[in-house]
Amino acid sequence: MEPAAGCPAVGGSYPQKNAEILSSQYGINLFLAGLLLTFAWAVHAVGISKSHLLSYLITLMLIQLLWMLWYLCRSCTQRRLIRDKDTHAGARWLKCGITLFAVITLILDSFKIGYYIDFSNCLSPTEGIFPVTHAVHTILQVYFLWCHAKDVIQSFKTLERFGVIHSVFTNLLLWTNGVLTESKHQLNEHKERLITLGFGNITIVLDDHAPQCNCTTTTLCSIFSQGIYYLYPFNIEYHILASTMLYVLWKNIGRKVEHHQQNKTPFKFHGITVGMIFGLIVLTSTIAIVVVYLIQIGGSKIKSELALTMFYLHAIFVLALMCTAGIIALLIYRLEDRSLDNSKNPARKLDAELLVGTAAGSWLLSWGSILAIICAQGHPKYTWYNLPYSVLVIIEKYIQNLFIIESIHREQEKVNDDIKTLRIVTISRGTTLSLNPLYKEIYNGRAARDSNDIPCLFKGSICGRENDGAGVAKEETSQDNSLVTHSASDLSFCSRNSVTNKRRILKNIAAFLFLCNLSLWIPPAFGCRPEYDNGLEEIVFGFEPWIIVVNLAMPFSIFYRMHSAASLFEVNCKT
Repeated sequence: MEPAAGCPAVGGSYPQKNAEILSSQYGINLFLAGLLLTFAWAVHAVGISKSHLLSYLITLMLIQLLWMLWYLCRSCTQRRLIRDKDTHAGARWLKCGITLFAVITLILDSFKIGYYIDFSNCLSPTEGIFPVTHAVHTILQVYFLWCHAKDVIQSFKTLERFGVIHSVFTNLLLWTNGVLTESKHQLNEHKERLITLGFGNITIVLDDHAPQCNCTTTTLCSIFSQGIYYLYPFNIEYHILASTMLYVLWKNIGRKVEHHQQNKTPFKFHGITVGMIFGLIVLTSTIAIVVVYLIQIGGSKIKSELALTMFYLHAIFVLALMCTAGIIALLIYRLEDRSLDNSKNPARKLDAELLVGTAAGSWLLSWGSILAIICAQGHPKYTWYNLPYSVLVIIEKYIQNLFIIESIHREQEKVNDDIKTLRIVTISRGTTLSLNPLYKEIYNGRAARDSNDIPCLFKGSICGRENDGAGVAKEETSQDNSLVTHSASDLSFCSRNSVTNKRRILKNIAAFLFLCNLSLWIPPAFGCRPEYDNGLEEIVFGFEPWIIVVNLAMPFSIFYRMHSAASLFEVNCKT
């Protein structure tokens, strides 16, 4: 009878597994069709224009808007029902981050609308409809993620799977469109910079699809056209963050959630002063380097070489510091004896996969640079700095990934068995008053986990009993109370030292690495890309092959830094 009893459970999960497979295949085909359309527009395929691509994206956004409105309306009608929530998904700081990027994306949309108005005589109507639709889509999507990112959907599961996966790949296609548009602008500037460095033999015709008519207001057109490309990095990060949050929502559909109390992990500045100071120094110096780089590069051959040398030296120093900090953190983890949390957690699993997957983008660029340095026949002086820079990029990401993945998998501190034993012994001796406040501190996670700190207190208590043996009963009671009080103060001292030393170091390292990753996100996001401007890789691999590699790998490299910063912020809160 046992096999028969198990059959309904298997039969019940079978349609849901089919729905998951069908919805994922639907999303992949949706994405591939849009990707091919984007590629066709980029290479000027016959019969394919930008209006076709924008029409496709507008259609996808409208379908997602209808689904989100339906879901929100259904949620309002069932708001009194108790819904399962994934406490690990949709953290508040993540929602705040995506809101910030969304606000800047709305500014970008307003710039696009102004750009369309100025060039309305020769632009397709879809270029005016697209930013309006995108603005509405952004507002509603951010509201949806704020309210429902933690939902574990248990009704209309098949329909919801298709709706959520449609939203995931719609955001991925909007991300792809943003990356392509921003890359085409970077390539035009890159062509000019290579000429100033002396690589005049590289010839390729690049087209940014500029309008074939005059602007009605020259000043505003210049502001809109230049401002758009400075805002694209935030738009790109917004869509990739939205797609990851929606993917976690898709994975949680039909999931059985374990109901347990989730500890809140607020962010506190207390105790991370050192890490913040060093991180802010790195952030400030990086911004200064980027400003000087963008001013100097392309001005002349000498200025361009000095700009590249300055960038490499600064990056080598920062990466070396990050490697050192990561190694220290891993050594502290090796000294601790804490188990890992291996429970099912889609958000945490996705974080780890994204860290390793997106790191492969910069690893690809680094190995390409290393190979170019080895194989090149001539080496300008500044190119030699690229070798330690590329090696450190590989090592730093390797160490940082280990630190972040282990940190997000570590269990929260629990009460030590020796501390519980001390509590029982204390109660049996009738002296609970002196240890009650301290035990609360221990139970709240502020006591040390090092087992060597606790037995010393028992030893002191035992020694005290031997010395009291010859006294009268009243003296023994008095000295016992004194010893327990002394043991309590020793326990407080030991626990606070062991906790604050390890935890403070780890929190400072997490804060420092958080600001360093933000610092290293800024240069490639705002056009400071030595992979483009170095010139040596283009000579070895050829201009077009290397540009293709950079354009494919660079978006993942940029996203890695922002995702690492978000993960390190979470690590700092949990430590």
